[in-house]
Parts: sequence; C-alpha cells; structure tokens
Amino acid sequence: MSSYDYEHLIADIPDYPKKGVVFRDITPMLSDPAAFATAIDTISDHFMGRGITKVMGSEARGFFVGAPIAYRLNAGFVPARKPGKLPRETYDQDYDLEYGSASLHIHKDALTPEDHVLIVDDLVATSGTGIACGRLVEQAGATIEGFAFLVELGYLNPREAIAEYFNQEVFTLVKYD
Repeated sequence: MSSYDYEHLIADIPDYPKKGVVFRDITPMLSDPAAFATAIDTISDHFMGRGITKVMGSEARGFFVGAPIAYRLNAGFVPARKPGKLPRETYDQDYDLEYGSASLHIHKDALTPEDHVLIVDDLVATSGTGIACGRLVEQAGATIEGFAFLVELGYLNPREAIAEYFNQEVFTLVKYD
C-alpha cells in the first residue's frame, strides 16, 4: 500500500445506494491533481517491467483508473462494458454485486493469447467485478498478471474471493478493514 494520504480524499456516503451500505466515493481523489497522479504512478510503478500488454478496466470508474495506467505501462486499454455498449462480437460474463447482479462484455478481438493483462478498478468489495474481468481474460485465452484497485474493502474479504479463482497478486492503495 502507498504511504500517500488518500483517505482524506475518499468521501464516505452512508446508506448509498441502499440502507446499510457505506459508499466510498473516490471522485474527490480524482479531482485532486496530485492525488490522482500519485495514485496512477504508484500502481503503474508497482507493475512496471512485468510485461503487461493490456490493462482492463470495468465500466465506468475502472476506465478513470485503467486508461492512464495503460498509458504509463505503454499497454493497450480494454474496456469491460455493460451489455449493449460494444458494437462487435463480444465475450460476456455475468456476476453478482454487493447489491444486485450485472454482466460485463469485451470485444472478442480485444485480447489475444499473447496478451498479459492487468485488471484495474476503482474499488474491490466482494470482488464480483474483478472475478468477472478475470473470466473475460480467460475466455480470450490471455494471461492475467495481477489485479489493482484504488480502494479495498478488506472487511468483505475480496482477496480471498479472488484467490478462489486466480493465483495473481492483488495490489491496493487504500484498505478499509
């Protein structure tokens, strides 16, 4: 984890999107140029030199983090999108969220078996989105090199959930236990 003080730039929104949930809002961090740059640089530096050829980010906050990391790693960016958002043939993966279910899609030509993929998102909670992205990478025959998140809700045990399916590193900047 980073030594930068991101916590003061993450707003806690109680009872959103439903009662009993504390939403961790990263938009204040994104609007702070120094914090945003440091977050992107810290994750990028951590994975630099590992042969990553693509970074995958899920809609929509994963795009904010994944695209600049892909740029810093000199890698391509693969958006994992909601159904109906991609115009060509796709792989798709259904998954459960903390408060519902969803599906993610990637273009079938977005990844090749030669690709080494870093999966990035803003936050990991129950890990449904991260696991779905990992399964999309597997469907394409590519290799997962790791997972990176700005925020981890450790009290929901996302690392253990990811470890049930994948044996790759999980790197986060801020962890709430």
